[in-house]
Amino acid sequence: MDFSIIINEYQFYLEGLWTTTWLVALSLILGLCIAIPAGILRSSENKLIRFPIWAFMYFFRGSPLLVQLFIIYYGAAQFDWLRESWMWHYFQEAWFCALLAFTLNTGAYTAEIVRGVISTMPQGELEAAKAYGMSKWQTLRRITLPNSLRRALPAYSNEVIFMIHGSAIAGIVTIVDITGAARVVNARYYAPFEAYLAAAVLYMCLTFSAIYIFKQWEKHYRIEQ
Repeated sequence: MDFSIIINEYQFYLEGLWTTTWLVALSLILGLCIAIPAGILRSSENKLIRFPIWAFMYFFRGSPLLVQLFIIYYGAAQFDWLRESWMWHYFQEAWFCALLAFTLNTGAYTAEIVRGVISTMPQGELEAAKAYGMSKWQTLRRITLPNSLRRALPAYSNEVIFMIHGSAIAGIVTIVDITGAARVVNARYYAPFEAYLAAAVLYMCLTFSAIYIFKQWEKHYRIEQ
């Protein structure tokens, strides 16, 4: 084992780490913006609202993330109207296609988490809110969402970890993330063990950092309850 390879290429790995970090973080933030309203409206009595959300969640939870990335990255060019629109400026960029695929995927999974915790909301709290004269919107904003999101933390922490690991496919579409950096280093030195061992260590650092943060959040909210 020649660890001087890792030392010589550490700046390249750090660039890949930064790319993975912002790509995952931004996709999680945007995914939450999709997931919270989708999770709430998934239980709507209106079929015109409920069915499109169900179809969205069904597709992105039922197909592999890699396939979704390929559909967006390679498939978008088949639509003439897209190539002739202002959106093509973004769809021809690999980082945008990866960000879109990651956002939609994590949005679908997180929406199911939100739907699940809302459906198990203690009825006593809802009845108390109704007794206080709160409207449905006030109950949702003051009682249902804060309580549900706290209870969703353990499940959502797993989704964050899966997203960190799943982001490794970004390198397949020419993005130099952690895995992409390892692939380039391996091509330069023909040292797969050292190249991918460094990538594994960086993914472990990201994963355990996320676990630590969520453990602190869970501990904090458990104390307040």
